[in-house]
Amino acid sequence: MSQRVTTPPHQPDNTAMTTPNAPLPVLDAPRPIEADLEPLLGEPFASALSSSLTPSQSANVDMVRGKLLQRLSASHVAARGKITARHARLPKQTLAPGVQQTLLYAAPAGRTTRPGEPLRASLLAFDAGSTWTAPPPGLHREWLVLRGALDLGSEQLTQRDYHVDPAGSTSPRLASSAGALVFLRESDQDAAASDAPFTVRDADAGWPDYAPGIQRRVLWQRQGQAALLYYTQPGADVPHHTHGHDEECLMVQGELFLDDILLQEGDYQLAPAGTGHRITATDTGVVLYAHGDLDLQLVG
Repeated sequence: MSQRVTTPPHQPDNTAMTTPNAPLPVLDAPRPIEADLEPLLGEPFASALSSSLTPSQSANVDMVRGKLLQRLSASHVAARGKITARHARLPKQTLAPGVQQTLLYAAPAGRTTRPGEPLRASLLAFDAGSTWTAPPPGLHREWLVLRGALDLGSEQLTQRDYHVDPAGSTSPRLASSAGALVFLRESDQDAAASDAPFTVRDADAGWPDYAPGIQRRVLWQRQGQAALLYYTQPGADVPHHTHGHDEECLMVQGELFLDDILLQEGDYQLAPAGTGHRITATDTGVVLYAHGDLDLQLVG
């Protein structure tokens, strides 16, 4: 049985029930292994420890190993069909002098996109003083500044500012005087007659309360799907839920577990429509960009 966490339909208006827009307290990520213990997990210590076990201790180790392998198998099944991109491991393409693109996702050519699926999602890194002209109009484009500052046409965007160019908008010239890291999402979303470019500024948007320990701002929405920015406090989590649209998650700050996959700053995951997440939890607190269902579909 599923239920929905609903919010009233509205254009991006985050002035109600806001928390002051103070700097976000995201904790430093803990090291998974203490530095002084890490050498003990390697050879020759691991083999020496294993050989010194009694038969009873060995049986317990085998039992624990079996449970871990079962968990690993279940984790593999849960991750099936989801695409996780570690930005630090991906190749970079030079678009212009001082401008590099890291492609996080590209929809396969030759098939119809799923509900909410992007055509491309990428990170754009601008060196200080660099410029670039966006591709020709035709696609719906969303821009989110992760670090630094960017001039997007006549708009000057800074950290966590979000901008939409509906399909058919004039291609802007982009420039950064001091450098910037920018997320770009491109889709085949059709433009409505009333659509026009707009910007949601971090300094003005606030953080509307959404659930215990979780605040979110609605950046853009259309027919049940939305672009969202979440701030989740350390220790908060989201219950088991499914996706009516493709759900994209980009880590802006902090670390987040999506099931057994740990996402860190700059990492990206796409969960196709029809999949779900049993675990969505953070120890550090997280600022997260998400594109997916406006109304979260909880499974109870």
